[in-house]
Formats: sequence, structure tokens, C-alpha cells
Amino acid sequence: MSLFTTTYDVIVVGGGHAGSEAAAASANMGAHTLLITMSLQNIAQMSCNPAMGGIAKGQIVREIDALGGYSAIVTDKTAIQFKMLNKSKGPAMWSPRAQSDRMRFAEEWRNMLEQTDNLDFYQDSVNGLLFDGDTIVGVKTALGTHIKAKTVILTAGTFLNGLIHIGEKTFGGGRAGESASTGITEDLVKMGFESGRMKTGTPPRVDGRSLDYTKMVEQPGDENPEKFSYLPSTQALQKQRSCYLTYTNSVVHDLLREGFDRSPMFNGRIQSTGPRYCPSIEDKIDRFATKDRHQIFVEPEGWDTVEIYVNGFSTSMPEDIQDKAIRSIEGFENVKFFRYGYAIEYDFFPPTQLSHSLETKLIKNLFFAGQINGTTGYEEAASQGLMAGINAALKVQNKEPFILKRNEAYIGVLIDDLITKGTEEPYRMFTSRAEYRTLLRQDNADLRLTPKSYQIGLASEERMERVVMKKKKSEELIDFLNNLSVTKEQINPILEHNNLALVNQSMKLFKIAARPQLSFSDFVEIPALKSYIEANQIDQEIIEQVEIFLKYSGYIEKEKNNADKLNRLENVVIPSHFDYNKVKSLSYEAREKLLKIKPTSISQASRISGVSPSDISVLLVYMGR
Repeated sequence: MSLFTTTYDVIVVGGGHAGSEAAAASANMGAHTLLITMSLQNIAQMSCNPAMGGIAKGQIVREIDALGGYSAIVTDKTAIQFKMLNKSKGPAMWSPRAQSDRMRFAEEWRNMLEQTDNLDFYQDSVNGLLFDGDTIVGVKTALGTHIKAKTVILTAGTFLNGLIHIGEKTFGGGRAGESASTGITEDLVKMGFESGRMKTGTPPRVDGRSLDYTKMVEQPGDENPEKFSYLPSTQALQKQRSCYLTYTNSVVHDLLREGFDRSPMFNGRIQSTGPRYCPSIEDKIDRFATKDRHQIFVEPEGWDTVEIYVNGFSTSMPEDIQDKAIRSIEGFENVKFFRYGYAIEYDFFPPTQLSHSLETKLIKNLFFAGQINGTTGYEEAASQGLMAGINAALKVQNKEPFILKRNEAYIGVLIDDLITKGTEEPYRMFTSRAEYRTLLRQDNADLRLTPKSYQIGLASEERMERVVMKKKKSEELIDFLNNLSVTKEQINPILEHNNLALVNQSMKLFKIAARPQLSFSDFVEIPALKSYIEANQIDQEIIEQVEIFLKYSGYIEKEKNNADKLNRLENVVIPSHFDYNKVKSLSYEAREKLLKIKPTSISQASRISGVSPSDISVLLVYMGR
């Protein structure tokens, strides 16, 4: 049965962070798109913590924005606090993070999607997929509706056969208060896909009026907060809400241990793998038994609500254990619960079954994005959704896929890691995963990615014009500094103030400003520089770009050279029909892995676990290199 007479260019299944970015991207690229979700009221809901960004994740949000996605804009419009993390370290480590108003975040996402041309909505549950041989042609819904499409993007999050655990209680669900999705996994397995199970969890939500903040450490936002989006349509925060910090203690740990025999984590009822870098509180005290306390971040859920997210206390313990343990944390003695924490198990599909475009290898025109690929985190999901949306639209338009390399974006690192190495636990992005992180900074995502996105028809004219102007002004300021001589009378007071050795002659300002002990702000009162900044309307964004270049140009150049070497191997393409069985000198493990993953280049092959440098040498010789 079908009430839909339209064959859509793109159907997006799921309205979370991945689905929302996918739908926006494909629609903005001119593809007639349908977003199907179980609840239109919960589009892009923050199921876990009310925050966007963080270490490496903030870089991803900036990259999404540079490409023309919505996440950064929505975050700026609904933020209640902003912090630039790791500011004491080098700029490659700076990572923006914002606390958001949970309800306004979902509302703003829906408003932006509803204002997007070429995008339709439908509230229903997809419980089956329609195939024609090895090609997907549409979806089936719980109401029995068949909807046809040229491409389909699955972004089901934790809903695929989702199972919620609280102590000894277990019930089906995709998240608290919402039912699980069934049928999709079964259809995919029938088509030959390999599936697995993963686990994630969430902490209790409590009434902020019942907490004693005088016993906690206040965590305010930055004094001069920035914002995520490069566009001028959003503004930095003028006021902010504080978070608070407190700690668990030995009493809390002992109370939690009392419930271990009733915990699904320890009694065998949960056997799937949870996130290594965001463990439950019971997992923390079991794995790190020598630690006598763990941090608990008290995070408000919005401007006006009293609901509090207890970050650091993710748990699936029984309710009575959660209640007793949390009351022994300083400041929580009289806590009132809004809801208890829980763990959730769900289906995922090992991402080695995908190509770099996020299209599946087994079924044509079918794309996966988000937690279905084994990732965790809003930012990782949103970036995959964006890329899947772009590539689904390009597929419909008979154009080449849009692929980001490891030296071009954190998004490129994320996708390459997933499809080349796979993952056996929920994958989370870190700066350490990116070998070219000096190139992949949060401040230059627009310079790196907006021209690429503009070329494929997603980034707007406004974005491109701003990037061109940013690049032009940065280069002109660098030239100015290279040519400006300053006298020792101008320089020495600055050096003396910073306890540095004085100079005995005039010097180019570029050379002085490159010193690591000095910042650009030390020189802004030099008359010639001050006049130049005012006359050319040089803003803080340009100054930051130039200062990073001054201090890190040597490192940046070195990474560019290393990236060029990588790209030379990236250009050695391996034909899709290449028969590794003919290459007798390959190790058995390498042959097995190469046949399974089918890398598209020598560079990708070199990153597969089990493929040694000698195996790569054999391949290069075999291919005449």
C-alpha cells in the first residue's frame, strides 16, 4: 500500500543528529528529500548530555558549519554557555564546546528544517526495506505504507532492536519513553549484512532546586565567549549559565558495589560493548578501583528549566542503588529525581561494509550514518549524516562522490577510520586520532572546506565570499608584518614587560611577533600596526589566523609535506576488481583483510590492521610502482 505517489530522490530514516543533517544537506543540494521519523516532536533531540563540541568534537562541529550544515548555527542560537577548551595548549588542541538549552535546540532544528526547500516530513516507523536485486528502491512503514526512493539513508541511532536496562528490569525502547524499531536489521541480515550489538548509557536527571550548590565548585563559561558558526547570522553569548563540579567518594563507591549483583553490567544480562571513554559510574569504580573519587559535572538543561544532567554518573544500576549512592555525593543530599539513569543495547553494522561515501558495498544507493556505524556522540553522527546526505544527492545527480581525506578534515579521519579499521566498541573522535591535527584546526575549517562544499553546490555564496575575504585579509596582514620595521624603542618595552632579552636595533615585526612567549595583543598599540588594523577593519578572527601562522608556520609546513607524501599513495588507485589471490607474496592475514575491506588506494590499504609495510611493498611492486 502507498499513499505516496512520489518517488523521492532521498529518503532519510531517523530524525536524530545524523538524520537531520542528512536531510538538510540532500535537500539543500536540490534533491527531493523525505525525512521519516517516529516523532516529529523529537527531531534532533539531545538524548544524552545537553552540549555540543568538546575535544576534537568541536572541530567536527566547525567542519560541519564550514560545509554548510546546520549544527553550529543551531548550537549558537540555543547555547547557554561557551568554552574554548585546551586554550593553554597549542592551537591544534583548542576545541570549542557549548552547553545548550535542550528544548530550544530541538525546536530550532525543526524550525530550520521546516524552512528548507525540497524537504518533506512523515511521522511513522520504518520496519522494512524495499529492494530490487542488489539495489534499494524504498521503505516500508509500520502503517503498511510503501514509499519509493532513488536512495535511502539509514540513521536509526539506538533504536534498532533497542533494549533498555535499569537494574534487573529490561524493556524495549530506542530511548526513554520511545519504542524501539524492528524489522530493518532483519531485512539487512537477509541481504547478507553482518550486524552486531553495542551499548551506551545515560545518567539520571534531577531537580536542580534540590541541590546545594554551595558545596560544589562553580564552572562559569569563558569571559569573552566565542561561537561555533562562521556566519554572522549568529551572535556570541551576552550572558551565560554556570555548570558546577563535585565528586564521588568512597561511600558512594561502596553503595554502588552493593548493587553489583543486580547490575546488568556485571550479572551477564548486558554482553555488548560500551564506550571505552565514557564508561558508566559502576564501570569506573570497578576498572579504577584505586581511585577514591570521580568528577561529577552538574549541567543545567536550559535557560528556564530546573532539570539537571548529572554528567559522569551514567548508570544502569537499580533505582534504589542509584538513589542511595547519588545522595552521598556532596550537594546531592536532598536530591529529587526526574528520571533514573539507564543503559541501552542496540544493533549496529560494522562499518567496514561501507565505502568512503558511506554507501554500502552490498546494496547500491543505500547509505548508513551515525550510531548504526558504531559511533557515539552527536557530533560524529551529525558529520556522517551530512556526508551521507551530500553523497546521496550526488548519486541521484550522477556525479562523483564527495570524499574528504585524512589531511583535509576530522570528518575524513572519522570516516576513514570506520571503513578501514572498523570498530568493536562505540567509536569516539579524539585529536590524537588525526595525524595532521596542526592542519585540521577549529579556526581554519572554513578555509579548508567551504571552497570544496561550494564547488559541489552546498555551501552558500555568502559563506564563500566570507572565506575569500578572510584569506585575503590574513595574507595581506602577514605581508604587512613582514615589511613593517619597528624600532628598538618600540620593541624593548614590550620585551622588558615579558622578561625577555632586549634588542639593540630595529627589526621586522613579523620576526618579533613569531616568538612563542609573546602574543599579538602585545603589539596592537604600535602606531603603524594599530592604524593598519583600524583602516582595514581587521577583526579578531583574522588576527587569530595570522598569529597561529606566525608561531606555527614551521610545523604547518612540515605537516603539509607529510600530507603530500600520503596523497601520493592515495593516488595509487587499486581497481575494484583487483584479485589479491594472485599476489602470492602477500601474507595470509593481509590477503584476508584486503579481500574483505577492498581498499580503493594503496594509502587506505596501508592503514588496515594486519596489512604490514612488506605487504604494501609487494602490492606496489605488483602494480608497477
